[in-house]
Amino acid sequence: MPGVIRFLTRRRGGDRWHWTDIVTWVWLIGGLIIMFGPAVWLALSSFKSPAALSKFPPSLLPYVTQEVQVDGFDKPLPLYEVTLPDGSTAVMAEKRRIGIIAQMIDPEDPETVVKVNIQDREPVEMVEFATSNYSKPFMQFDFLRYLWNSVFVTVMATVITLAINSMAAFALSKYQFRGQSLILIIIVGTLMVPLGVIMVPLYSIISTLGLFNSLWGVILPTVATPTGVFLLRQYMLTIPDELIDAARMDKASEWQIYWRIVLPLAAPALAVLAIFSVVWRWNDFLWPLIVLSRSSLYTLQVGLNVYAGQLNVQWHYILAMTVVTMIPVILVFVFLQRFITRGIATSGLK
Repeated sequence: MPGVIRFLTRRRGGDRWHWTDIVTWVWLIGGLIIMFGPAVWLALSSFKSPAALSKFPPSLLPYVTQEVQVDGFDKPLPLYEVTLPDGSTAVMAEKRRIGIIAQMIDPEDPETVVKVNIQDREPVEMVEFATSNYSKPFMQFDFLRYLWNSVFVTVMATVITLAINSMAAFALSKYQFRGQSLILIIIVGTLMVPLGVIMVPLYSIISTLGLFNSLWGVILPTVATPTGVFLLRQYMLTIPDELIDAARMDKASEWQIYWRIVLPLAAPALAVLAIFSVVWRWNDFLWPLIVLSRSSLYTLQVGLNVYAGQLNVQWHYILAMTVVTMIPVILVFVFLQRFITRGIATSGLK
């Protein structure tokens, strides 16, 4: 620990601050806030009550107004710190509010009512985490069904994406045939075609094949990606052809070369594509929203939309379930992050 502290506090100017030390600290701290600030705010806000979320100015921690049970009242009353007409302050419970006038009572003497302007009182708050934002969606909504649908779509789409794209990349990198460059240019050129342009014909194809209102209708149109083919092809070009020639001399079939030699050597690039695919499928909203109309088939991203009604948006549930939907992507990134730098660097993808 002393070594870590000495590393973090060491300065270029020795005992004195050099201007580069200040710039470095500002740059690093600013980057830390920009990168993780929204995620921290999201996680803390997911524990706020609806009243705390609508409060302005917003607070970072989930504060709630303290309440007290008063004799003669069925429900607990909120506590406020009130500035009385004589200038003294007292902690009182709000009995009723009419316009800008609040009727305040002492919890020990509920018979005496003091009328004050709402500007003369401040709520007595404490930090409290509303864990019901997480528990209620699991018990009252079909959240587990949405979670299963998202896991199924993500896993199946990723597996098929890796299989199809690796086969295409293997053919484009290790075989010489007429039109090879043209095919690669056409595949990479599809990167410039926006999704909105192909959405209508894609919907027509899915509807004709009977995949409307089916999870396979969400999976299949997205499995062949030009990014994946390009990434894997660039990586497979770095695999020496002598390995493949040696395997052919040992009577290995083309499938054995692909499965037992090329795929293991392309593991870093496959891991990068797997991360990309998981993030794409897990966060996809528009295409599942178009294909799926039955609520029992909704994925998580579409299912979160049920908390947004025409007259009321349940932000506390949306924020809590958004945190839950982030967890699988974070876990995948943590387990596969060591492949990212190597895979991207060797495939030439920027």
